[in-house]
Amino acid sequence: MIGEPRKIEFISELQSLIEQRRSIRKYKSDDVPKELIEKIIQAGLWAPSGKNLQNWRFVVVTGSKRDAYLKYSQRSWANIKVILEKKLKPSLYEFTERFFYTLGNAPVIIFCLSKNDPNEKYLTSVGSVYMALQNMILTAEAHGLGTCPMGAPLEIGEEVKNFLGKDVTAGLELLCAVTVGYPDHAPPAAPRQTEGRVTWLES
Repeated sequence: MIGEPRKIEFISELQSLIEQRRSIRKYKSDDVPKELIEKIIQAGLWAPSGKNLQNWRFVVVTGSKRDAYLKYSQRSWANIKVILEKKLKPSLYEFTERFFYTLGNAPVIIFCLSKNDPNEKYLTSVGSVYMALQNMILTAEAHGLGTCPMGAPLEIGEEVKNFLGKDVTAGLELLCAVTVGYPDHAPPAAPRQTEGRVTWLES
């Protein structure tokens, strides 16, 4: 029933799922079944959205099309590497660079776009897509898959949209991409920063 508390086991498993998620940048060569990708997308379609516009749009890229995208991933790296070179340790910088050149051998890339509506606030439309993406990421995690959401495609956004197809992306805003595949490494959790992140207003 709606409104009734879930079982303690379910709540514990959900919390564990959230906390164990990592951004995966190295994947096994195993293909991901299409049926499983469809389940992940379906989870995204159940997200809330402003005015229930369900304005998200997803483009799933696999196979030779995925391989062809690598040159765009490499070009997006050119706009990011200067910043990361100053921020990351040399070993992590090199690992990240390899990821951009190979996408960690992830067999699936899902591009997330928004069909913005003039009757809805821009940030609400964008936020709706990211809520859908979070559903997808957690569903992938529950099925033993790894993901890595990326804003890098925005560095060359129009080129990426053209790559995906003008007929597919016309009238849409590209927001991000996410790699999907079976993890081939287990990165440590980044420490959670809590200082100054939450403010309580009470009477």
